[in-house]
Amino acid sequence: MIDPTDFGITGLSDKEVLASRKKHGENILNYKKQNNTLDAFLSILKEPMVILLAVASSIYFITGHFGDGIFLAMAIVLVGSISFYQDSKSRNALEKLKDITQPNAKVIRNSKIIEIHSNELVIGDSIIVEEGNVIPADGTIVHSNDFSANESLLTGESLSVFKDSEKNNNKIFTGTTVASGLAIATITAIADATELGKIGKSLEAIQDEKTPLELQINNFVKKMSLFGGATFVLVWGINYAKSFDLLDSLLKALTLAMSILPEEIPVAFTTFMALGAWRLMKMGIIVKQIKTVESMGSTTVICVDKTGTITQNKMSLAMLFTIKNEKISTLQDKLGQEELDLITTAMWASEPIPFDPMEIAIHETYANQCSSDERKNYNMVHEYPLGGKPPMMTHLFENKNGDLIIAAKGAPEAFLEIADLLPNQKQILLTTIKKLGNEGYRLLGVGTALFDGKNYPKTQQEFLFDFKGIVAFYDPPKENIKEVLQKFDDAGIQVKLVTGDNPTTALSIAKQVAFKGYDMGMTGDDLMKLSETELQEQVKTTQIFSRMFPDAKLRIINAFKANGEVVAMIGDGVNDGPALKASHFGIAMGKKGTEIAKEAASLILVDDDLSKIIDSIAMGRKIYNNLKKAIQYIISIHIPIILTVFFPLALGWIYPNIFSPTHVILLELIMGPTCSIIYENEPLEKNAMQQKPRPFSSTFFNFRELITSIVQGLAITIGALLVYQYAVYLSYNEEVTRTMVFMVLLFSNIFLTLVNRSFYFSIWTTFKYKNNLVPLIITITLFLAVLLLFVKPFTQFFEFETLNATQISVSFFTGLFAVLWYEVVKWYKRTKTI
Repeated sequence: MIDPTDFGITGLSDKEVLASRKKHGENILNYKKQNNTLDAFLSILKEPMVILLAVASSIYFITGHFGDGIFLAMAIVLVGSISFYQDSKSRNALEKLKDITQPNAKVIRNSKIIEIHSNELVIGDSIIVEEGNVIPADGTIVHSNDFSANESLLTGESLSVFKDSEKNNNKIFTGTTVASGLAIATITAIADATELGKIGKSLEAIQDEKTPLELQINNFVKKMSLFGGATFVLVWGINYAKSFDLLDSLLKALTLAMSILPEEIPVAFTTFMALGAWRLMKMGIIVKQIKTVESMGSTTVICVDKTGTITQNKMSLAMLFTIKNEKISTLQDKLGQEELDLITTAMWASEPIPFDPMEIAIHETYANQCSSDERKNYNMVHEYPLGGKPPMMTHLFENKNGDLIIAAKGAPEAFLEIADLLPNQKQILLTTIKKLGNEGYRLLGVGTALFDGKNYPKTQQEFLFDFKGIVAFYDPPKENIKEVLQKFDDAGIQVKLVTGDNPTTALSIAKQVAFKGYDMGMTGDDLMKLSETELQEQVKTTQIFSRMFPDAKLRIINAFKANGEVVAMIGDGVNDGPALKASHFGIAMGKKGTEIAKEAASLILVDDDLSKIIDSIAMGRKIYNNLKKAIQYIISIHIPIILTVFFPLALGWIYPNIFSPTHVILLELIMGPTCSIIYENEPLEKNAMQQKPRPFSSTFFNFRELITSIVQGLAITIGALLVYQYAVYLSYNEEVTRTMVFMVLLFSNIFLTLVNRSFYFSIWTTFKYKNNLVPLIITITLFLAVLLLFVKPFTQFFEFETLNATQISVSFFTGLFAVLWYEVVKWYKRTKTI
């Protein structure tokens, strides 16, 4: 590997870095000024529940009910604190995600190349940017190899712009991407002083698109709010017609409005998504869009690369084949001049500062095997980036004497038509490719060319190459890959191998890891000959896609999508960008992935571990299922509160206003933590990863689930109203009646929380689930019940009365049976699946 000092670049010292940072600040864009704490506070003040509480509290104060007014004022503080806490948890999770997703940058400091977070760059730093990188700061090029950048982010121009230190056009800009080559540049501007920072205000107008689930939830909450508004007006009218007391009737109408408003739902959605993304991050999976976390559970097809995904990405140069000697050698053999020339040519065909594992292996082998190191004596003067079908790349180096080296490497088949090979040599080459490919080696053909002058051909294929031979690399399969592939199969997810390798190598590795359908494959060229309809049928049965290029990968993704599949695509290179973007879930590798791949992807696997995708899918299913449980719980428990407030008033029962705003808000405070804390912390149900993926288009509130919640809510309502009538029948006063009905709702809340932990497994099974918050929340709820029943100041304030054992038992067993009947339904579901 070339030392940066060879170019006369030593970079800044540690002392110079500190001085520059002190003078110019950090490399962080601050175009969007936000006061997150103030924004969160203002957002809480706009919440409908807080507004209703403020109005009700004001009416109590106006009418002289200072105790109730103070309680509701305290409730505002408590509700606001809970919301603020939830918001801060979500924001902290997102901030930590932002920190870890901060792209890295290669920088020369103290004469060494190191890798740092891009926000640690300072003015004066010397950075190295190469194909696939997103440029982290504005700078001036001091050295480059066939360097071009895509600056469409700033200019709107889609074509790449070639730049070097000798041209007037020698500037690079933050946020643009490297399309080809490599450059070393001195940073001249960071953060808001960059070109991107100057136009940053325009980025504030960009709005995040809402996911289908988010839209469904927002629409549901909006409908419930409209229903609550209409009911509020109706109840206000009924009360006012009876009493002609404006404030008192308004207060009673507000009671019902509070019971209808499902303000916990959007809070639960945000919390579940943010904490899910945070949990994934701790597992080594970075989610760039937290709202898509739950959608991962719908994945039906995963397109995986071979290198670093199926294999360990530990490339070692294992075999050498020279066309002149027509023989295969290992590095342990005594190498002749032909083998050394092959290694040397392969080195010149690689990047002078290698980052690809194969190129690193080539440079290391050259340093170990070749007696004299010529790298310092030559400078790259031109580069043809990876291209063509099959792909290849060519580098041109020149020394001070004007001696020119032209070296190329790529798919061995790429040289069949552009090298001076005799017919029998072509046959030998094809036989060798098949032999080494069948043994699982990754192959690169290597050749040299001669050329006079500086007017280089437009394409590398115009050179006539002297084919030297093949360098073969071995990348062993990952140890756990068979188990991982089996888990995908168990979860009903198809895995397709999409690789740039030749068919024999791809098939050999697939066979080693017991890849299902390894004998059903096709090449990129064959794929491109198919019509869209033919391809849509072909992808259903084809498992191995070899010699793939960008257009072919994109067609594969689109064919799966046309078949109604939910596609996840794993990629790491610049050429994977279109397919990553087109898939439902683009997944980039954290270690070997280029910045462009990471930019295009939805998820990043920090350790390049395929098993982590199983974790992300499991997390997606868990979040979706737990969020559904939470929202079904919210719907179920809101129904009895609404109807228990409404029916006595509408039907003119003896105690028409059984609950006041203080009682409703007390129930809301008990329910809120249950849904947003207990259900978020629920583990993945044991059968979740043995089920087929749910359809991506399925509605969150399907009819059956909505009916289940409504019936559960109605059952609790019937229990509460029966206890109401039971109390009236026994001539209990209003306080005892209110207390018994309230306790029915409180006990029902506890049992509903336990029963709805699963809509399939029994309550006895879910008791074994590890969720430390369940006993904690239930204990707190029961402690509240004791306070309300037996501590006189609380009992009197809420206009309750201490109940005797019989009255408590009636409330308890009514709450129990109003919920526990659903265990019979779950038992019936289990018998049907046996």
